[in-house]
Amino acid sequence: MCLGIPGRVVRMLEGYGGQLALVDVEGRERKVNVGMLEDTVLASGDWVVIHMGFAVERVDADGAARAMAGLEMMGRPREPRADGGASP
Repeated sequence: MCLGIPGRVVRMLEGYGGQLALVDVEGRERKVNVGMLEDTVLASGDWVVIHMGFAVERVDADGAARAMAGLEMMGRPREPRADGGASP
């Protein structure tokens, strides 16, 4: 797994050739390019690891939690989610 920020797919965005998704990252929705994930079909609720605006890996919830734990070990504090939900 690479170093990146985990996010959960909200939905795929239309009109971008299936290469952009709206992804929830710690309660903030961001447009993420998923074109590097060849032969991967993403759906709402799927987890991805994001680096520089690109989804570089599809992960499960445990993988997302490990990615976040790695960021926290490097000193990045976990931000509370806007919806009050638990982060990975």
